[in-house]
Amino acid sequence: MFKYFINMLRGLVMFEYQLNMAETVGFAIILLLLGRWIKKKVNFFERFFIPAPVIGGTLFSIILLIGHQTESFTFTFNNDIKNLLMIAFFTTVGFSASLKILAKGGVGVALFLLAATILVILQDIVGPVLAKALGIDPLLGLAAGSIPLTGGHGTSGAFGPYLEELGASGATVVAVASATYGLISGCLIGGPIARRLMIKNNLKPTEGKAGFDSSLLNNESEMTEESLFSAVVYVGIAMGIGATINIILEKYGIKFPAYLMGMVVAAIMRNVIDASQKPLPFNEIGVIGNISLSLFLSMALMSMKLWELVELAGPLSIILIVQTIVMALFAYFVTFNIMGRDYDAAVISTGHCGFGLGATPNAIANMETFTATNGPSVKAFFIIPIVGSLFIDFVNAMVIKGFASWIVANFR
Repeated sequence: MFKYFINMLRGLVMFEYQLNMAETVGFAIILLLLGRWIKKKVNFFERFFIPAPVIGGTLFSIILLIGHQTESFTFTFNNDIKNLLMIAFFTTVGFSASLKILAKGGVGVALFLLAATILVILQDIVGPVLAKALGIDPLLGLAAGSIPLTGGHGTSGAFGPYLEELGASGATVVAVASATYGLISGCLIGGPIARRLMIKNNLKPTEGKAGFDSSLLNNESEMTEESLFSAVVYVGIAMGIGATINIILEKYGIKFPAYLMGMVVAAIMRNVIDASQKPLPFNEIGVIGNISLSLFLSMALMSMKLWELVELAGPLSIILIVQTIVMALFAYFVTFNIMGRDYDAAVISTGHCGFGLGATPNAIANMETFTATNGPSVKAFFIIPIVGSLFIDFVNAMVIKGFASWIVANFR
């Protein structure tokens, strides 16, 4: 019956429609709202922190897949605003890279950032090496490395097209599929690992706040029109300077992803502002980043070419299973030891599973579930949000760019 339906559709004339910029934005917002509604209704999406734009965008990409397979309809979207939103999001990430906060966070923050950075490098070695061994483009292995796992859907949506520009066909859909897998697997493996560490080492919760400066996490302030405008100004200036630097570098044959220089300029601006002790509307910048990311993801995923994933499903499954094993072993043997081999280190290890395969909310969920049964860990709930929200995206982007350049030059 299904084959009859497919054949019937193939007999129809192909319907094609190209959306302009305004239509693309409007359609992306509709899918974002649809994703939010579905997420509220389906517990699975809430439990594993699947972002609303991923739900709505993927749903429409499935519809596009049907149109492609039946050769009955297709839609083309305007990507100009999508690229602008991507640059805006990563520019706001740059404003989070504060050396002052890193110093105030103490040794614990620095050590976990070190552990997270080592994992990023390891993921970007495992992915390409396995991909080459399995007979596919090593850049597709990079698309199943730290891009989707430590980076998540936002980094996947940004770096997928970049890898495709380098010749890796299907990199975006591979990265997005890997990111979704990571959100789920990160939640599943975290608890058992921390439980095993606690029992084996006879660990008990530690008391007190260990001298952490809670002001690093609690910096909420009232948002006003003036503060929001100030944030827009900061982000716009960083984007503009970054774009200008990119143009100049391209004249000398040096090419970076469109968003990278904006992120670097924003990081420099942040640290100059910190040094001058002037206020920065960081909460407002975060709002701009969140809105940009949601719309960007919706636009990126609603145009995914899922049919490119079919022939890569086998190798991709193997790579992701190995990446999951690597994450589990890393959390058990490396993160736990680096963070002090105590109860807090065990909680951080379960958080790192959610963090290294999914996103910071998954890390928090893992830790909340574990500590609700076994006792509190102020240190873990202090360290992981700081590294996850302020530093790792910046570090990850730099590492990914380095690996992508090296693979193109030496490993294909």
